[in-house]
Amino acid sequence: MSDARITSPETAHSLLMPLPQARRALCFSIFCFAWCFAIWCLYAALGLELAAQLQLSATDYGLLLSSPVLTGALLRFPAGILAEKISPRTLWLWLMLLLIPALLLLPYAQSLLSLVLLGFWLGLAGVAFTFGIAYVSAFYPAAQQGTVMGLFGVGNAGAALSLLLVPLLNQVSWPLGVGALYALLTAVLALLFVLFAPKMPQGHPQKAATTTLPNKTSPFYQRSKQLLTDARLWRFSLYYYFVFGSFLALLLWLPLYYMQAYQLSAADAMAFTLFFVTTSSMVRALGGWLADRYGGRAVNWSAFWICLICLFILSYPPTSLVIHGIQKEVVLEININLWLFTALIFVIGIAQGLGRASVFRTIYDYYPDQMGAAGGMVAAIGALGGCTLPLLFGLSQDLLGIHTACFMLLYGVLAFCMILMFFANQREQYQRELAAARAHNFLLEDGSD
Repeated sequence: MSDARITSPETAHSLLMPLPQARRALCFSIFCFAWCFAIWCLYAALGLELAAQLQLSATDYGLLLSSPVLTGALLRFPAGILAEKISPRTLWLWLMLLLIPALLLLPYAQSLLSLVLLGFWLGLAGVAFTFGIAYVSAFYPAAQQGTVMGLFGVGNAGAALSLLLVPLLNQVSWPLGVGALYALLTAVLALLFVLFAPKMPQGHPQKAATTTLPNKTSPFYQRSKQLLTDARLWRFSLYYYFVFGSFLALLLWLPLYYMQAYQLSAADAMAFTLFFVTTSSMVRALGGWLADRYGGRAVNWSAFWICLICLFILSYPPTSLVIHGIQKEVVLEININLWLFTALIFVIGIAQGLGRASVFRTIYDYYPDQMGAAGGMVAAIGALGGCTLPLLFGLSQDLLGIHTACFMLLYGVLAFCMILMFFANQREQYQRELAAARAHNFLLEDGSD
């Protein structure tokens, strides 16, 4: 019975072609995810003004930026489990409605404590990624998952909406305030979503499982335990911690860095950060296509090497080197100017965009039936990078007194990821060669003649 079902023409066609409403689901998902991401990163646009008003230290500033990210990170994993039991479309709608009261309360937060507490509420917007991945992947076949997830990930450019919109509203003295406008736009988008976004497909063929994870009828705690004890999934999470977590941390931190290290105005700092965010987000679709064509692991490894070289250069602080010559002293100045810095950040953003898409392509290869739960766990660990790294940036800057301390930290994180990835790849290659040798009787199983 199962063989007949798998080889039937209808099933074979559905495994190769997207469902009829797939394109509409993808378009609405990109727009809604972009807007939720704009809300999630709202403090990045408001941070400079709030830091000046409240006289925040670098550590306090990191705490402010991290507060929304923390909630979105911690809730992504349980949200992924929940998305396999309840329609992610329904959950996404309720999520947008829950954000409206928090946005309306934004003008009344006047202290660091109140802003941090409200940031925890606004951080719910970060869960939209988990719901969106579970929603969109159900409409497309396996061969197109990398490209589709890359296109969906373009919604990261929503951060650019806040970086562009908030300064514009401040310039024109928008009477309703940023929070009220964001609440209004969220309500309109939620209405459009419920009216026009297609419902979850019914009766689409189940993808063949290639993982040892239990099926969807397993108890919640058993499935959670299996995910949390899967070493491979933790490695993927660590990779995503860098390619997404550091991207998120940089978009939050770069405006302040530009102002402190290069004495730019707030408007110019926002413009440079906007360039970084937009290019890194748009290239994610290309990363998904490359992962489909060449494999997610190859794209990841290439992206890591590119970032490692750039971070090594960025980590070097401005230095004056005095050489005592025979007749005179020679002074060497080592300093990265604004344009070289921006070029290196641009390259890092491109590589991170490619890596973000390829990680989720790799996850789909191993966990095609667990994209909600497995993707939620990886997304949660990755988002924790956007929470922990700004705090560590602030602490390292306050302790070392060096602006480039944040890039030293990122260099160390990436080096650890690459070492772990190298040895994991070596181990998997050894296991494949050992299995092939046994299959051809080059190695005898225990107890065989």
